[in-house]
Amino acid sequence: MSARRSVEGAGCVTWWGFGPARDLLSSDVHTVRSGGELNILLVGSGDPRHILKTLSGITESDVIRVSETETLLHMMSQMRSDAHVDVLQVWVIENSMEVVARQLLLIYWSLLSPETISVHKKTEVFLEIFGNCEIRSETEEFLKQASRDLCQSITNTLVSDSHTHACLDTSLLKFKERDDLVQILKSWERPPSVPASARQVWDARVRQHLGARYDSRQGCFDWDLTMKLHQRGCGVINKHQYVKWRESGVAFEMREGLYQTANQSLLSTRVFNHRGNRVLVRGYWGDIVSSPYLSFGIETDDKHLLKKHNNQHVKTAQDISEANVLALFECLASRGRCPLNKDAPDPSSTCNPPTDDPQRPEDTQTNDIGSQTHTKPAEKTSHPFNLMDIKGVKISFLSPDSLSKLPLKDRHKNLFNTIYCSASHLLDLSREQVSGFAERVKDIAEESGFTPNLNQSADVYSTFTLKQN
Repeated sequence: MSARRSVEGAGCVTWWGFGPARDLLSSDVHTVRSGGELNILLVGSGDPRHILKTLSGITESDVIRVSETETLLHMMSQMRSDAHVDVLQVWVIENSMEVVARQLLLIYWSLLSPETISVHKKTEVFLEIFGNCEIRSETEEFLKQASRDLCQSITNTLVSDSHTHACLDTSLLKFKERDDLVQILKSWERPPSVPASARQVWDARVRQHLGARYDSRQGCFDWDLTMKLHQRGCGVINKHQYVKWRESGVAFEMREGLYQTANQSLLSTRVFNHRGNRVLVRGYWGDIVSSPYLSFGIETDDKHLLKKHNNQHVKTAQDISEANVLALFECLASRGRCPLNKDAPDPSSTCNPPTDDPQRPEDTQTNDIGSQTHTKPAEKTSHPFNLMDIKGVKISFLSPDSLSKLPLKDRHKNLFNTIYCSASHLLDLSREQVSGFAERVKDIAEESGFTPNLNQSADVYSTFTLKQN
């Protein structure tokens, strides 16, 4: 396969990560600034899996027990540290505002209080929005409500630089970038035009990627799964589910229902050159080969989910994704408090709260894809979702072009304890190409003054530590 088609399969927008979630505090040592903060920089992570995994490991009783050391650079860590923190700040850099908007959406949804929606339903809706190009009409209404709430929150920062939620900070983005965020969120609530169906948009990408092999695509899908993903440690991904996702873009069918409404959060605009003119095309421009199962569905602490029968996995990547996300949400619910309800949720009842549906008007109408008919949007904004208050945690979003500028700013010098850098996973690369890439990463890290972590076991991530003087 040509290099062009290999890149086309990965897409130009990273909607999800290409590796499992890691606890970013899991290290033997960490640097703590004089103010007691632990700072983590995420570059191109694509989704909030690492943030959620890290937050789930922090408890209210955590105290700082961290030794002073040099600044560390970790592309990912292995063992959970005994170090505890009382303040955690996560800094996020993505290469496009569409990805920033989706990160905000997924984190926002993860922070919904158990009084608003049960963790089971929250898990189902999260995975649908996360990995499906087409979603149920009920999930679309949740997406629209969350978009309205986030839009109002970002608008507040434009007016007064205040935050609706203390955990989410967009004030460091430029005014134009925040304006772009608002427009993106509004496009999720009210699509600007009537596009082709998401399935047609997806099929066009598949045709372009496979070319002459499109008519034998079932065999191509099976080859990519068994000879590539399974050979690289993703054997739990089920053939039926993977092929269905490759065909339709639907990875998670959590409930019986019609998955026929476009997931607006997975649609973005790409610029093409047509006869010398720049043409903007709205469609799906993300991954169509590796699958969203890699973020939450290939590893689990519950070994029962990895059992085999007749050399076949009993559970699927969807089952593991659901179990992992549910566990993360239960941990957040046991720690978080709803600002509008000062009583902490009972950890033993987080799966069965009094109400199952979020507070929203009963007369909400389900709209078809691209419909311009909406019912009283002003009334919907008066019923915002309630979010949990995760004390001691702040997630700040930086401008896409800020990475090269960070070393020039005094406030960011020697600030970060952990830095995560992502690399797009190209399924069509050979083992030799993957090995060559890993060696190149190692060379770059060593040239920058870092050494490989000798204690790391076989992992999908490489870990490096700054050399001590």
